[in-house]
Amino acid sequence: MKKVILTVAAVFAFGFANAQEVKFGVKAGYANTNFGGDAETDAASNFYIGGLADISISEKFHVQPELLYSMEGADNEETGLDFIRIPVMAKYYVADGFNIQAGPQFGFVAGGEDVKDSLKSFDYGLGFGAAYELTSGLFFDARYNLGLADLNDTEFDGKITTNSFNVGLGYRF
Repeated sequence: MKKVILTVAAVFAFGFANAQEVKFGVKAGYANTNFGGDAETDAASNFYIGGLADISISEKFHVQPELLYSMEGADNEETGLDFIRIPVMAKYYVADGFNIQAGPQFGFVAGGEDVKDSLKSFDYGLGFGAAYELTSGLFFDARYNLGLADLNDTEFDGKITTNSFNVGLGYRF
């Protein structure tokens, strides 16, 4: 875990030291979330909202750390969870305004139903996606978040992860 935190800190330090430009923004959208691993649940419709910093390293490469509030869980009233998510996305511009993204994501359980008492409070995973940005600052993005951490904190013999597909829009100032 210390290696992961040091790696993220190094990326931030390198990014800010060599940044050509930093833009801040907000984003929100729809999240189709579910538990993965050995959990057998149906997906639920939820949402996310938060802020971001877009750090330009070069014309084609940017780093985008985000701070998001995300409602997650499965299609069951007793499995809703609130997360604070911190994705750190590397963005590569493949065409004018269009980029592909990938990077780690860290999450902390911030509340929810009774299910939170049987899950660990720290989550991590990988995000993959794409975005299209208009010159006005408005952007549209889609991302799949693959949970890698086993959140199971009970005697249940199996792995429980969180997964989501997000579609949203945002604005960079």
